[in-house]
Amino acid sequence: MKVCIYGAGAIGGWIGVRLARAGCDVSVVARGATLAGLQAHGLRLQEGEQAHAVPVKASASPADLGVQDLVVVAVKAPAMAEVARAIGPLLGPDTLVLTAMNGVPWWFFQGFGGEYAGTRLKAVDPEGAIAQAIPARHIIGCVVHASCSLREPGFVQHHFGNRLIVGEPSGEKTQRVRGLVALLQRSGFETELSEQIQKDAWYKLWGNMTVNPVSAMTGATTDRIMDDELVRGFISAVMLEAREIGARVGIPITQMPEDRHQVTRKLGAFKTSMLQDVEAGKPVELDALVTVVQEMGAMTGVPTPFTDALLGLARLHARVHGLY
Repeated sequence: MKVCIYGAGAIGGWIGVRLARAGCDVSVVARGATLAGLQAHGLRLQEGEQAHAVPVKASASPADLGVQDLVVVAVKAPAMAEVARAIGPLLGPDTLVLTAMNGVPWWFFQGFGGEYAGTRLKAVDPEGAIAQAIPARHIIGCVVHASCSLREPGFVQHHFGNRLIVGEPSGEKTQRVRGLVALLQRSGFETELSEQIQKDAWYKLWGNMTVNPVSAMTGATTDRIMDDELVRGFISAVMLEAREIGARVGIPITQMPEDRHQVTRKLGAFKTSMLQDVEAGKPVELDALVTVVQEMGAMTGVPTPFTDALLGLARLHARVHGLY
């Protein structure tokens, strides 16, 4: 199976090594230091005491890599517009595009029933260019529950978590998604076939849409955020707004914010991906995590004063640091 990793950062690299070790023919779209690292050493992964290195074909140009059976898109949301412009040569009629990304994806309402079916979310796809470049028929959604970081370009350190939730945007259990789940399981992932991938994406968002930007602004790890009762109370208020939005679009969450806080506490002194991006001087993915929730609030008639405050502060912080 020909697999291309588009975005060989921490999560993309982790998935790429696992798929290569399972026998897939893996290539990578990369540039700069990552491209140089892949060409010199292959794609590398450290998991516990085990180190793996797999040879991959790497290029800055998708046209060099050709049509794929599977493209794993594992970039941060701000990079998606550039991916959309370049991804064409990788896509054949039957190519699957697995989106292993945080936040609300551009295809969220594709195949999703109800009154919002087909709605384009301007926060994540302002002109509709991403949806046009990657037609909905190619998409398989993926929610990642794992923590990885980069030791150096092309060299991933896996910390914890091994779970992938995968599903068709329509919720159908098609032959192709069952085949993909089987491949991921053979590659060593705890892989679950979702009944409704949008709900899984929304549930993950429900936790990280708050803790991520708060950590980015304050520099605090998750344990310190959870230990401050005023901050935790503010986060809970944002989460209740998002919970009501989800209920109105057909993705209800039965838990209350405190239930989710207990999950976050188990992470200990965890540094969020958005805080890591701020420290590395990389653009922050506020739009896919927070702006899109504000947009969906307006769409569904849910007032979002706490979400608005979080977005305003986080956006201003990011702009001051040149990251938004």
